[in-house]
Parts: sequence; structure tokens; C-alpha cells
Amino acid sequence: KQRNFSLPSVNSSCLFVVISPGNIIGSGIFVSPKGVLENCSSVGLALIVWTLTGVITAISALCYAELGVTIPKSGGDYSYVKDIFGGLAGFLRLWIAVLVIYPTNQAVIALTFANYTLQPLFPSCFPPERALGLLAAVCLLLLTWINCFSVRWATRVQDVFTTGKLLALCLIIIMGVVQICKGHFYWLEPEHAFHPLQPYDMGHIALAFLQGSFAYAGWNFLNYVTEENLPRAIFISIPLVTFVYVFANIAYVAAMSPQELMASNAVAVTFGEKLLGVMSWIMPISVALSTFGGVNGSLFTSSRLFFAGAREGHLPRLLAMIHVNRCTPIPALLFTCISTLLMLCTSDIYTLISYVGFINYLFYGVTVAGQIVLRIKEPDLHRPIKVSLAWPVIFLIFWAFLLIFSLYSEPVVCCIGLAIMLSGVPVYLFGVCWENKPKSFNSFVAKLTHLGQKLFMVVYPAEGIEDGNEDKDENYVTFWALYL
Repeated sequence: KQRNFSLPSVNSSCLFVVISPGNIIGSGIFVSPKGVLENCSSVGLALIVWTLTGVITAISALCYAELGVTIPKSGGDYSYVKDIFGGLAGFLRLWIAVLVIYPTNQAVIALTFANYTLQPLFPSCFPPERALGLLAAVCLLLLTWINCFSVRWATRVQDVFTTGKLLALCLIIIMGVVQICKGHFYWLEPEHAFHPLQPYDMGHIALAFLQGSFAYAGWNFLNYVTEENLPRAIFISIPLVTFVYVFANIAYVAAMSPQELMASNAVAVTFGEKLLGVMSWIMPISVALSTFGGVNGSLFTSSRLFFAGAREGHLPRLLAMIHVNRCTPIPALLFTCISTLLMLCTSDIYTLISYVGFINYLFYGVTVAGQIVLRIKEPDLHRPIKVSLAWPVIFLIFWAFLLIFSLYSEPVVCCIGLAIMLSGVPVYLFGVCWENKPKSFNSFVAKLTHLGQKLFMVVYPAEGIEDGNEDKDENYVTFWALYL
């Protein structure tokens, strides 16, 4: 039977601490610096890109804050785009997130884990591509099994492995400050910082912004902070993250030359080898712990979107179902795992980042444009948070620059992303718009769903509660408290 549940109350200040800076700072800072510097061509411009990416992230977070309290639905920008622009636009956002964004993010983090784990074993060369792909796949399969087996285990993994990134970043920044105090700041002096290693190129600078934006991924989770704390969360957490990222990059170039940084596939390992001596093993272990936790966190949160899409009829109901006893979204996790394994066919992390960055920014712009459209269509709608329209306009100008020059610089990668997105149009017309499907087709889908339910022992959440079963009630509430 269906019941109504109220989630346990959570202290809003604790929610701010958990969701804000910790959800943004992740494995990106250990992989993106190389991509940013390669595309910027100089240390000074790379630091400017890191700073401006933080500013643009803060602006987009403000725009999302207004949308989040105006359209208070689960599903994030999927729900915003669907409500403002209609079902097709919302479906395409969901389609690209399910097929590209989540799998690619997880593939990049898993490959980063593999890189940092194997690089110390290959000190004079890069690890073999097959070894990287295999270890990344093992990491993904192990964490998928943990998330399928127990919500409690998944949260414990997240708690334990989060300390890795904090330890690594603290070490990097502290050692960087020590290096600067010793006078090692040659590449930070203006005449050297802006000396181009190769000619500047606007297309490559746009790609540098995409590489940097990967490190800031997670800022849109700020909308899960309570309404009264949302502006404070944005104005404290994003400047704090920007400060950490800029100083981490300053520390990198204080310890090594730009050429050494760009030649390394595991920049933090190179940093540790140059400064930590016999203790250099701390750095790869810390980053490996961080990235292992990053893959787990991405798997842990992905089911929110599946549930929101299935509720609107945009995804098969099976993908939103949870195990009857363990309360884990097994079908969604297995689907995400398989699609991520397909992304591991390439071990080129920086191509994957450009690929997912372009698609992400495409829909960030559509969502922010929706804020302007909603102001025009419904000017009297209650908005607990209302920001100046100058902010979405500034973001959209930057957005247009980024997409145009990214498309110019990496046409194949960007066009593949656009083609995958547009492939969702016929799927939407067939699966959602065509309501009077033949009975034989509906019967076939129902049998497949039933088979999946029996195979995975899953039910749609509202159907999995029986009268008098208090333990299951408690598990159900715990599941949605953790996943939503």
C-alpha cells in the first residue's frame, strides 16, 4: 500500500556543511590542472581561467537558486527545463544525463583512480592503457556491488574515503606555501607567468574552461540546501572552493615547471615525488582514496534522476525501482554501471572531460535561459529568492562564447555529444508522445518489467510497504533520506 512519509528533520547548518564545499571539491582538481594549462599555454592565463570558472560557477549557482525555490521539485535542472520548455526539452536533458553525463563523469573519476594507483608502479613511463581500463572497470564493478548490496555500506565508504581528498589538498597547499617562502616562485612572476609556451588560441582557451569546470562539478547540488541558507551557501562555498583550487595550482607550479606538469598524467604524484621524498607514497594513496570515494558518490546519487524521470513517464518504471529488503536502486545502478563501462573503451581522460563539459554547459545555458523565460511568462510567480536578470545575461554571454569556440576547436567530440542528444527525439516521440501503442507492445513491456522485478527483487517505492512492517518503513525513509 502507498503511505505518506515525512523525512527525518536535518539541522540546516549541518546540511550546508555536508553539501556545499565538500560536494564540489573532488577528484577534478587532481586531473584538470594538466588540461587547463595545456589549453591556456601559460601559467598566468591558467590561474585566470581557474578564477573566472569559479566566478561563472557562482553566477550560475545564483540563477539555479532562484529556479530551485521557484520550482521545488526533485530532479534538478531536468525538472526546471521540463516545466519551462516542455516535455521534449526535459526528456533530452534526462536522455543526455543518463547516457552521457553520469557515465562519462564516473569513467573519468575511475580512470583517475587507476592513473594514481598505477603511476607509482611505472615511474619512468605512463601505465599501459589496458591496465588503466581494467583497474577502472574493477573499481566500478566493486562499488556498484557495494551500492547494490547496502545503503549503509555505501555511506560508510563515502565517509571513509572523503578524507583522502582533504589530506591530499592540505598537503599540496601547505607544501606550496613552503616552496614560495623558500623563493621558488619563478613561474609565478608576471614576466614568466604570462610567457606563452605556444601561441594563444581562443578555441583552446574555451576548452580550458571546460576542463576547469569539471573540477567545479557538483555546484548544482547547492539547491538541496534549505531556502534561508542557500545564498549563504553560494557566497561562502564557491569562493572557498575557488580559493582552494587556485592555491593548489599555485602550489603545483611552485614545485614543478609547466613542462613537467603537462608531461605528467598524475600531477599530484609528480608533486609528491619532488617535495615529499621518502614520504611521496602519501600523495598517490590519498588521491586514490579520494577518487575511489568520488566514483562511489556519483553512483550513490545517480538514482535521484532515474526516479524523477520515471515518475514523469520519461523512463521505464523498472529503473526507479528499489530492492524489497535492501532498499537499493539495483536496476538504475546496473544500467549506470554498464553505460560507464562502455565509456571506458577510451582511456583519454581529457577527451572525455571536454565531451561531458560541452554537453553539461549546453544544458546549463538552456536552464539559465529558462529563468529569463519564466520571468517573462509568469512575472507574478512567487519567488522566495529573486536575483537580478543581469546575472543570467552575463552567464549566457559567456555560455555562447564557450560553446561556439569549443565546437570550433573540437568539432568531432562536440558533434558526437549533439548527435547523442538529438537521438533522443525519436525515442521521445515513440516512447512518450505515442500514447495509443498496440496492446501487444504494452504487454511485452509489462512482461519485461515483471521479469526485471523478479530477477532483481525490486518494486516501485510506493508499492514496497506493507501494513505493520515498521522495519521496512524505517528502511524506506532511510533510503530516501540518503538518496534524495
